[in-house]
Amino acid sequence: MEGTKKRELRHNRIKQGIRKKVSGTSDRPRLTVYRSNRDIYAQIVNDETGITLAAASSKNADPNAKTPVEKAKSVGAAIAAKALEANIEKVVFDRNGYLYHGRVKALADGAREKGLNF
Repeated sequence: MEGTKKRELRHNRIKQGIRKKVSGTSDRPRLTVYRSNRDIYAQIVNDETGITLAAASSKNADPNAKTPVEKAKSVGAAIAAKALEANIEKVVFDRNGYLYHGRVKALADGAREKGLNF
């Protein structure tokens, strides 16, 4: 139990450091990632107004994706499609304290391949 508490505190400290530097504007909203053990979620947020402009998750992503990395890549493609639909081409990537590796990297790669710039 104690190890979980330390890990959570460390994650929150890293997350706060990132959020000091990264914020979404109306020109470049923030693409933020949340990763649970089972699923991965992405949102495009305008921090000036506090409005979520687009969202996608692996719960309603490509059903043919077998591995978690493939699911994350399909979520990246889905969020990019929704963003381009809403005339958003440039975003700021917020990895939300997670390492830029594995599912987080796959989501970013999927979004870049579909046309998002960050």
